Amino acid sequence: MYAPDSRELSEPPLCVDLDGTLVRTDMLVETFVAAVKRSPAGALLASLALVRGRPSLKAALAERGDVDVATLPYNEPLVARLRDEHRRGRAIYLATASHETVAHRIAAHLGVFTGVIATRGDQNLKGESKARALVERFGEKGYDYVGEDRHDVPAWRHAREAIVSKPPGGGAWPVFRAIRAYQWTKNLLVFVPLLAAHRLDTAAISAAALAWLAFSLAASAIYLGNDILDLQDDRRHPGKRRRALAAGDMPLVAGLALAPLLLIGAAAICAFLPPGFGQLVAAYVVVNVAYSTELKKVPVLDVMILGGLYTMRILAGAAAIDVPVSHWMLGFSLFMFLSIALAKRYVELDGAAREQRVVGGRGYVAGDMPVLLALGVASGCLSVLIFALYITSPQVTVLYRRPEILWFAVPVMQYWVARVWFLTRRGELHDDPLIFALRDIPSYVVAGLVGLAVAAAA
Repeated sequence: MYAPDSRELSEPPLCVDLDGTLVRTDMLVETFVAAVKRSPAGALLASLALVRGRPSLKAALAERGDVDVATLPYNEPLVARLRDEHRRGRAIYLATASHETVAHRIAAHLGVFTGVIATRGDQNLKGESKARALVERFGEKGYDYVGEDRHDVPAWRHAREAIVSKPPGGGAWPVFRAIRAYQWTKNLLVFVPLLAAHRLDTAAISAAALAWLAFSLAASAIYLGNDILDLQDDRRHPGKRRRALAAGDMPLVAGLALAPLLLIGAAAICAFLPPGFGQLVAAYVVVNVAYSTELKKVPVLDVMILGGLYTMRILAGAAAIDVPVSHWMLGFSLFMFLSIALAKRYVELDGAAREQRVVGGRGYVAGDMPVLLALGVASGCLSVLIFALYITSPQVTVLYRRPEILWFAVPVMQYWVARVWFLTRRGELHDDPLIFALRDIPSYVVAGLVGLAVAAAA
């Protein structure tokens, strides 16, 4: 039977649950994701340990999944209370169903725990099993227990005081944040071929709208996948650590379930559109997966892929309404979106250099910034040059009655490119160019002026 020392005589020890209580996440899923990131094949082998029971699975994943406990999304109000209790000399125990390897690392990081009671050997310390272990150690009503859900009811039942400490968050808003619903505006690019071909009939508009929805669902699935794989890198980033999954506002298991559901929804919509569109969406997903796992680490190639993914939306929009894409449009979009991708990477490197931190998962160093700047400015200017050459081409007369009016759009576009790179160089551009454009009034003015020129020329 447990015998309290003099420090604990005034009040019983405080036992604290881990998953969903002390941390706003599930450590079993965390170790699984970390194991997958380290080695997908190794994670699969570790998962086979489930045939020997959950304790064996937890042990195998804890060994292969190296989770950075310093960046976990902790329940900060609870941590503050534990620190206060620790300063007063109270004994505090981490009582968790997570494997003891993970629990000891978290306890060592926080430095407030007297001891750890966790899953070990063939004993899965959850529910009734945890309650028995606590009673054996501290006696009936001999401890206070902090938990947050139905699995903690047995431990609460035998505690002197049952304390509920559920981290804030939940609801629909974290889901919208996780799927990046605001990024769906990027997929409006599928409407560009419709506008460029002057196809404003109901059938074409309906097909383009379905294409936009399919691309949006597929893109959101990719965002979820990226955030799951980049979880620990995002938590080290000053801005990305506030993302729904990284911050623990949305459960990891929900992200793992939602991503394939979104892909299924996108595939279902593709069935109502021409086969070429579905093939482009599939290619978009495959390229994104390759980018997220390996290709984003390759300098220059990563920004070329990002620019190409924007252009892929235009190609998909053309496939949805069955119209060809001109070489002029392809050239313009490839160089313009490459410039935007380079600006995004420059801002990321610049922010890391200013804060004296390393950019995780990238192949760049701070010394590469002048090269990115030169490539970005050149790419933006080349896109405007291609548009100017298009105005003088014979093809333009097919769609425009007064193509000379399009020349008014050239200096406006050149101004926007130059302004973006001035702001980029000064460190005033948002790390997401889309958010910058959505919040930037001059960008709306530029878009309006270009639209007026195109409308007047047509």
